[in-house]
Amino acid sequence: MTATPASTRRRWPRILIPLGLGLLLVVTTLVLHEVDQPDADERGFLSPVATDDDGGSRLAEALAAQGVSASRATDTAAALRTAGATPSTLFVPAPELLRPDSLAVLTALPPGSRLVLVEPSRRALVELGAPAEPTDRRWAARALPPDADEASCRLPEAVRAGTAAVDRQRYAGPDRADRCYGGALLRIPGGTEIVLVGASDPFRNDRIDEWGNRALATGLLGSGGRPVVWLDLPAPEPEPTRPSPSPTREVEGAPAPSGTAQARPERTDPPPGVDNPLWGAFPTWFWAILAQLAVAGLLVVLWRARRLGPPVAEPLPVAVRSAETVRGRARLYRRAGARDTVAATLRDAALGRILPRLNLPPDTPDEEVAVRVAAGTGGDPERVAELLHGPAPDNDRELLELARELDTLTRTLAPHPSEGEPR
Repeated sequence: MTATPASTRRRWPRILIPLGLGLLLVVTTLVLHEVDQPDADERGFLSPVATDDDGGSRLAEALAAQGVSASRATDTAAALRTAGATPSTLFVPAPELLRPDSLAVLTALPPGSRLVLVEPSRRALVELGAPAEPTDRRWAARALPPDADEASCRLPEAVRAGTAAVDRQRYAGPDRADRCYGGALLRIPGGTEIVLVGASDPFRNDRIDEWGNRALATGLLGSGGRPVVWLDLPAPEPEPTRPSPSPTREVEGAPAPSGTAQARPERTDPPPGVDNPLWGAFPTWFWAILAQLAVAGLLVVLWRARRLGPPVAEPLPVAVRSAETVRGRARLYRRAGARDTVAATLRDAALGRILPRLNLPPDTPDEEVAVRVAAGTGGDPERVAELLHGPAPDNDRELLELARELDTLTRTLAPHPSEGEPR
C-alpha cells in the first residue's frame, strides 16, 4: 500500500469540491441578484399607491408635501386625457409595458411638457422616436455626482440633488442634450422635453432616502410648477379591441335571396394559449430558493456519486493475478480508511494457520489460544492476546506494525510449506 496511488486518487476531490463550491457561489449570487432587482412587469412597481420596497408611495407623499398635484392613470389614453391641453409632466416608470403605438403618441403632449422615462430600452426609444440610444449598463445602480466622468451637468434638478444612485444604464444623445451622471440621466429638449433616467432607485420606497435620491426624483417630476400624470400600468398594456364581426354572413358560393341574408355563424380562431398559472402562484424568492436547492443537490450527487444497490458478482472475463487482487483490495481499504476491517482480516488469516498447527479447534477460547501460542513461541501471553484479539489500530503505522508482528508469529508457529519446518 503505497502513498502515491492514494494521493493521485484524492487529487480529483480536492479539485472538484472547490470548483463545485465556486460554481454554487456564483449561481447563488446570480439568483440573489435577480431576486433583489425589481421587475418592471411586477404589479406595484413604482406605483404611487404601492407601499412595498419597489413601490412609489413615498415619492407620491413627497410630491404632495411640496404641493405638486399628481394624478394616477392606469392606461395611456387616460394619461393623455388627464394631461389635457396644459403643460404637464408625464411619468412613465415602466416603458416596456407600453405598446409601440402608445409609445409613439407620448410625445403628443402640449408644448412645455416633460416626459420622464425610467430605464427605457433601445426598442422603447426607437418606437418613441427619441434621438438617443442606450450604451453601457452596470450590474447594479451606483451613486455618482452629477458631473461624473468630467461631464458638465446643465440640469438644475440634478445639480441641486447632488450625488444620487442613478448610474445603471447610460444613454448617448445629441449634442444639445443635457448629460448628467456620466450619461445615466439625459434630458433632450424640444416641444416636449424627454428625460431618460438610468435606474429606478431614486424613485423606489427602499432607496429614496439614500444619497440625493429624494431631491432628484422630486426635482425631475415636480419642477416647473407642472402637474404630474403618473402612468401606473399594472401589467403589459393589452392590444386594442377589434370591432366585433357581423353576426351573419352570406353563404359562400350561393346567392342570397332578394332582401334577405343567409344566416351563418362566424368562424372564430382557436383561443390563444394561456400562460402556465403555476409560475404566478408562488413568489419569485420561492423559485430562487428552489433553483439553489436543485443546484446544491446536483453538486452533492456528483460529489458522492456511487453505484445504486449492492455489488453484483460477475465472472471475470480474464484471469487476474492474486497479487493484483490483494493490492486492489488494499487500495479500497485504504481509500475507505477501514483499518479495523484490515486488522480483522489479518488476524483471521493468522489464526487460520496457527490453530491447525497447535491442534486447536476453531471455537477455542481466546485466552487458551493466547496461552498455547505464548508457550509455543516463548512470548508473553498478554502480548499475544493483544496481538491476536486486541483493538483495531488507530493509524496506518500501527496497522503496519500489527501486520509485521502477525507475520512473524505465523512464520514461527506455522511456516509456509516452502520454508520447511522450524528447527
